[in-house]
Amino acid sequence: MFQILVVDDDRNTRLLLRAVLQAENYTVFTAENGEDALQVMDREHIDLVVLDVMMPKMDGYEFTRILRQTDNNLPILMVSARQMPADKRQGFLVGTDDYITKPIDEVEMLLRIKALLRRARIASEHRIVLGDVVLDYDSFTVSRGGETQELPQKEFLLLYKLLSYPGKIFTRIQLMDEIWGAESDTGWETVTVHIGRLRKRFEGWPEFEIVSVRGLGYKAVKKV
Repeated sequence: MFQILVVDDDRNTRLLLRAVLQAENYTVFTAENGEDALQVMDREHIDLVVLDVMMPKMDGYEFTRILRQTDNNLPILMVSARQMPADKRQGFLVGTDDYITKPIDEVEMLLRIKALLRRARIASEHRIVLGDVVLDYDSFTVSRGGETQELPQKEFLLLYKLLSYPGKIFTRIQLMDEIWGAESDTGWETVTVHIGRLRKRFEGWPEFEIVSVRGLGYKAVKKV
């Protein structure tokens, strides 16, 4: 069971978020500010932090900065009544993983939490599991049942990227920069070639599909 730390100086907000998260079977701890949150983390294993920005003693920006300076990659969902783009940019610059504004849409918050926890699990385990399909980052292999395919590095990294964010559209340029590097002399057409190879390789596999989005790029669609 995942353990979530809610950090907010408003008692009613803490109680509300605790109730919402407990209803989804999360174990919830609370803290009134960043200093209290660090003390909770000394005592408890925490999988994700839901973090207010404006708090006394230590605000959300400073808390996040401290964690990232110690190479702590704990997923952080920053929550704030401040809706200006500059406030969001500051949150991402200090190291938050996601940012939502108050008043909180509870359904949206839960969806974002699930996405953050899934990505954190992928990062720590170096594996993606889709039904019977397993992508193993350490060996560049894709397995299904008794069949295992070892992919060329670029093909594997491309597939792993798309399946790490199912439903998210990536442009060819984004994928080029991510997989081949921004300094690569290779044209973006190579992405199209590699996508074609992946489609042929996994043709008939019902667990996922790589979809072209006209005028934009590609996305992976999970079917399990």
